[in-house]
Amino acid sequence: MSNSGNSGGNGNSVHVLVFPFPAQGHMLPLLDLTHQLALHSSLAITILVTPKNKTLLTPLLSKHPSIQTLILPFPNHPSIPLGVENVKDLSAQAFVPMICALGQLYDPLLRWFQSHPSPPAAIISDFFLGWTNHLACHIGIPRIVFSPSGLATLSLSNSMWRDLPKIDDPNDPNFPISFPKVPNSPTFLWWQVSTVYRRYVEGHPDSEFIRDNFLANIASWGIVFNSFFELESVYFTHMRKDLGHHRVWAVGPLLPPGDDPTTERGGSSSVAAGDVISWLDRCRDNSVELHPTTWKDW
Repeated sequence: MSNSGNSGGNGNSVHVLVFPFPAQGHMLPLLDLTHQLALHSSLAITILVTPKNKTLLTPLLSKHPSIQTLILPFPNHPSIPLGVENVKDLSAQAFVPMICALGQLYDPLLRWFQSHPSPPAAIISDFFLGWTNHLACHIGIPRIVFSPSGLATLSLSNSMWRDLPKIDDPNDPNFPISFPKVPNSPTFLWWQVSTVYRRYVEGHPDSEFIRDNFLANIASWGIVFNSFFELESVYFTHMRKDLGHHRVWAVGPLLPPGDDPTTERGGSSSVAAGDVISWLDRCRDNSVELHPTTWKDW
């Protein structure tokens, strides 16, 4: 376990722990949100990562040197090769092992909180890290869920893991699954449903840990999501009613740090944000929609 700098101490500033999930589509938008928090607030911020993910923080830390890092060793897991700490280096089936592996950070993270002279007053963590809500409750602080996607997908996920829809024939990939509690929800075919859910086995320790993570998201103090009200007003209203509180905030669309809207992300497959916006501007009204298969990988 290691810390950099002064471990998040900024005088009397409120200290917040940010904990991203190590997959590019999850980590990058949460780092973009962290950039906005550092830019527009006086928060003292600590980001938790494992050693091989620390380099992904370099652009953010170069802009905000006051942000601290908490480096915890990546836990061993039989399904994750030694030295691998990010989903991008694993197969598409790696989400369950990665979620389970990171769950082993509960005790070392608790010890860090207990030994810190000025521990965080809140946790912001990815929705694949639902177990952090149990930690937050144990410590007595709020945990805020970060969703890198919109509320329509999250509404479906909450309904799915809470109600556990079943199929008559597990071998029928076209068996219809519906979510009547979610507004405007289409009927999905079984093969279109999250692979994480399709691998759920009632009573299996890993499966039950995954389900508990998602149920812990529902029980968390609040949620921020990477979308905006005008796009998902129906689901915004639904989520507030479903959770029984109004601590639901739209913070998107999150873009990379920098004044230039065409700033690109790292990697050979990067797409300039300005190109996406220009493409959307050229589309006909109401012609762009979420395809139901876009959420099936998780």
